[in-house]
Amino acid sequence: METTSQTSRPSRPATSTPFSVGALFRRPETGAFMGMVLVFLFFAYFGYDRNFLSPYGTSSWVNMASTVGIIAIPIGFLMIAGELDISIGAVVPAAKMSMAIAVGYYGLPVGVGLLITFSLAAFIGWVNGMLVTRTNVPSLIVTLATLFAVSGLTLFLSLWLTDTTSQALTSPAWAKAVFGDYHARGFQSSVFWWLGMAAVLYYILHLSPWGNWIFALGGDKESARNAGIPIDKLKIALFMLAAMAAALSGTCEAILSNSATTTTNFALIFNCIIAVVVGGVLLTGGFGTVAGVFFGTATLAIVQQGIGYTPFDRNLSSLIIGVMLLIAVLMNDTFRNMATSMSASKKGK
Repeated sequence: METTSQTSRPSRPATSTPFSVGALFRRPETGAFMGMVLVFLFFAYFGYDRNFLSPYGTSSWVNMASTVGIIAIPIGFLMIAGELDISIGAVVPAAKMSMAIAVGYYGLPVGVGLLITFSLAAFIGWVNGMLVTRTNVPSLIVTLATLFAVSGLTLFLSLWLTDTTSQALTSPAWAKAVFGDYHARGFQSSVFWWLGMAAVLYYILHLSPWGNWIFALGGDKESARNAGIPIDKLKIALFMLAAMAAALSGTCEAILSNSATTTTNFALIFNCIIAVVVGGVLLTGGFGTVAGVFFGTATLAIVQQGIGYTPFDRNLSSLIIGVMLLIAVLMNDTFRNMATSMSASKKGK
């Protein structure tokens, strides 16, 4: 375990060292936070007279951020570990239809529907993890195959069981309040799930031994294996976490809208990856923070929702997101290079 700690410690942001500008720039969330502030100020200025800063204007982008953020943080874990899961685009509608068919069509209790839905998601994540660890096929290819397989199965089973691709869902009051309702100032239940997950996953990644394992796995897999880290079990657990997070997001959407469809959500895949990359997580693994992904998700949501509160054409949101992604990657690389140069110069003195 001592070797494990030494292997992964450089990837974690320093928590007990004296403050320095170099250390601040080395933190992945620094660039993400600065980007979020700049984007927020931009839309606050141009959308001030269009209620962007109103409680309901704020809730519009926070709600959107929560549906993406619930999934983005576990996807960030996978990317830090050097893997990727794009099957979430099919897991979300699969979870929505699972809940709707179990509760809305067959009339089962919501608790049973939740058990079926999350068990299904856990199984999909387990299959992804097993295929990646047993075959050594890149996770992008594995989860791409799973994306289409789950999408096809969702469509086939929905037609076979209900003879339709959409299903209504009526939930009891407690389920609406917990998973899919509007609360004070228009904030959805998913917002509180997002905040709660961010807090729990922050502890796991940055304060628990499991976080060391995740960073070590993304930094150097063979060294992590030699250090005694159960890398196969860890990967499987991370894929299951991502799939179950997608199921949670889908459940919240289904209960909120009282309906579900089989349509695969391809946009969600890109939104999650964009949020993670803007949040400072490296595509090569071994570097990233929960706070960075949190800020990256908020930035993405501000752009997508904030454009509607400005005089600009809403069709420009995709252009802005593309430019923002490129700037975020360049800015994060620049910050790391600056920090490395500053640290090297100090050692030279």
